[in-house]
Amino acid sequence: MGAVVTVVGAGLAGCECALQLARRGVCVRLVEQRPNHESPAHHTGSFAELVCSNSLKSTKEDTAAGQLKWELRRLDSVLLACAERTRVPAGGALAVDRERFSGLVGELIEAEPLIEVVRARVDALPEGPAVIAAGPLCAGELFEAISTAVGGDRMSFFDAAAPIVDAASLDRDVVFEQSRYQGDATGDYLNCPLDREQYDRFVDELVGAGRVLAREFEQSDLFCACQPVEEVARTGHDTLRHGALKPVGLVDPRTGRRPWAVVQLRSENAAHTAYNLVGFQTNLTWPEQRRVFRMIPGLEEADFLRYGVMHRNSFVDSPHALDATFKIPGTAVRLAGQITGTEGYVEAIASGLLAALNVCADLEGAGPVLLPETGSLGSLVRYATDPATTGYQPMHVNFGLYPPLPDAPRNKAARHAALVERARRDLDAFLAERPGLLAPLPS
Repeated sequence: MGAVVTVVGAGLAGCECALQLARRGVCVRLVEQRPNHESPAHHTGSFAELVCSNSLKSTKEDTAAGQLKWELRRLDSVLLACAERTRVPAGGALAVDRERFSGLVGELIEAEPLIEVVRARVDALPEGPAVIAAGPLCAGELFEAISTAVGGDRMSFFDAAAPIVDAASLDRDVVFEQSRYQGDATGDYLNCPLDREQYDRFVDELVGAGRVLAREFEQSDLFCACQPVEEVARTGHDTLRHGALKPVGLVDPRTGRRPWAVVQLRSENAAHTAYNLVGFQTNLTWPEQRRVFRMIPGLEEADFLRYGVMHRNSFVDSPHALDATFKIPGTAVRLAGQITGTEGYVEAIASGLLAALNVCADLEGAGPVLLPETGSLGSLVRYATDPATTGYQPMHVNFGLYPPLPDAPRNKAARHAALVERARRDLDAFLAERPGLLAPLPS
């Protein structure tokens, strides 16, 4: 292939897309504005930086997230392989050491002779074949250019990140290591137990704490997976206890009983020197984070390596602005990643891979790559590009997007197993019909 494809953005979607194109012999110009131009959310100029959590969600085969990972392995995803090589213990989830993951992706990018890395800001749609994977925080001029090209109105939501604490500052007489249902001292999480009085006092202070954005957004602007913890708490006093702070499957070794509520901490790196507060993405001011989160038992003297942050994200109304492959009609430009409204780390990786497959199909004059709608990625893309979708909001993979099964089992576990079995069968059949989609593995 003689064309040079421009990929804008060296995040998860952009890096996966660039590497997949190069594997197929396509020359790539990968343009990234960092570190020359800062982003409101990023902290480095590294490739594939994970901005919020370090978790890529469940690996369990009976979940839509686990099935998405199976599909990406089947399609030879490069970044998923990097994630699995840099994983840190996280129970049934795939969590990674941020720096090692980003570093490994960077090594692959820089070692690929068909990828030219350009550190610059892009303010207009590139000429020729291109994939814009600039994320929801792309520069204003570029987003305006996209908005003009698609002819749709900009839509926005707010995204938030959880704070990270120094492991050495935790009170290990209170904090205990345990995963749900696994017994004492066998877990991949650290747990901060709260009794009823501690929980009630914590929630009262949390909902009354000072916020950075006091009245600049409404809850309708917030994607559910990115709701600040204080906004979740406002929906009901016990909401957190039945959500991120649920104590089910955990036993406090000091009492031998299940706590009233539990704040879980997940390791940020393989050395276990830093932990993030699971589910604690927040819009609180930094002094209020320090004050309120130190009310959590075991965190009274916590040193915050990074406070939680919140930023405004934007995305395109994909069902009414893009075609079934996320291409801007009438152009050679395709979008990928969160700017399309597909929410989640693994979803971003998947959209970058799918963009590469469709760019190659365009260059070869082949038909578009439309994955079976019965799988995680195919059903998400169908939802995100179906003109019948109304009130479009960012969405991650879930079984609710799958087409219903005929004569579906009433039992939930059996139903999910049947959905997964159908998804795998249909993807295998699809790839058998288009064997050229899979790239040759590097020697």
